[in-house]
Amino acid sequence: MVGIKDVAKHAGVSVGTVSNVINRPDVVSEETRHRVQSVIDRLGYVRSESARQLRAGQSRIMALLVLDMGNPFFVDVARGAERAALDAGLRVMMCNSGQSPSEEAEYLALFAEQRVRGVLLTPADATGRNIEAFRRHSIPFVLVDRVAEGATECSVSVDDVLGGALAVRHLVDTGHRSIAYVSGPPGLNQVKDRRQGALQALAEAGLPASALRELPTERLDVAAGRDAGARVLGLAERPTAVFCANDLLALGVLQAMYAAGVSVPEDIAIVGYDDIEFAAAAVVPLTSVRQPAIKMGAMAAELLLEETEADAGPGEHGHRRVVLQPELVVRRSSLTPR
Repeated sequence: MVGIKDVAKHAGVSVGTVSNVINRPDVVSEETRHRVQSVIDRLGYVRSESARQLRAGQSRIMALLVLDMGNPFFVDVARGAERAALDAGLRVMMCNSGQSPSEEAEYLALFAEQRVRGVLLTPADATGRNIEAFRRHSIPFVLVDRVAEGATECSVSVDDVLGGALAVRHLVDTGHRSIAYVSGPPGLNQVKDRRQGALQALAEAGLPASALRELPTERLDVAAGRDAGARVLGLAERPTAVFCANDLLALGVLQAMYAAGVSVPEDIAIVGYDDIEFAAAAVVPLTSVRQPAIKMGAMAAELLLEETEADAGPGEHGHRRVVLQPELVVRRSSLTPR
């Protein structure tokens, strides 16, 4: 591996001169700068970022750990975070826990080992043990798509109780009285909050909680949605509508309905959550609860930057809990009145 000493030897200059060419080129003569740069290019020298971080005392890397990078919702969150980080001269390292607490723990250990600037985290571990262990490293982090418990750190989330209420209120208003909730892993707070909102909407309409039948799934992806759709079709008393905890589940349910010859929305209505790009492009455009994902990622990154500013003294950063508002986007998948 080519080091800075190799560059200095081949260019016939000191290590300090090579460092200046890389970090402060304005203090080096043009002739020397060109000679050193040509050696750098010829040898393929790449400076050690970890060594630079040790000298500077602070990393230029912000880590982002989400539940599922295959979900376009989290891709949009990452886009927002990356935009804010780039504006501050930082880079984002994007990682995927795959909804696995053990994978999450390994990534958090890696972030601590690499001493990243800070972490944007959508937790996979419902027990909170991974977060508690990570706190010991004194690396700032912001929770994304989840409310901070006990206000011990910043968070940016969406009011999922309201989102669940918007979805089911819409279904009730269009005449549905028997609704399935394809919920995903029951341990996730987002899943619980959306169910709570759905039950609130039923109560507002004078309907019993039994009007909502929950069908948990192990994952929040299209395959799990297809399996859930088959379970809906197998119910003795088939519901007239399905509310799904995210759009990938909803798209899977839609596939299951079409494979079985069940018309959407004529035979069964479907509502998703997130309003990813594929929702509007589905064979039956999908009604969905929109989350401002890009804004969520950008705001989370900005909160982390505030906390990690080099000139911020102790106590100057006040942890904040930001809750954004969801919006119902109605499309054909739920539009047939009953």
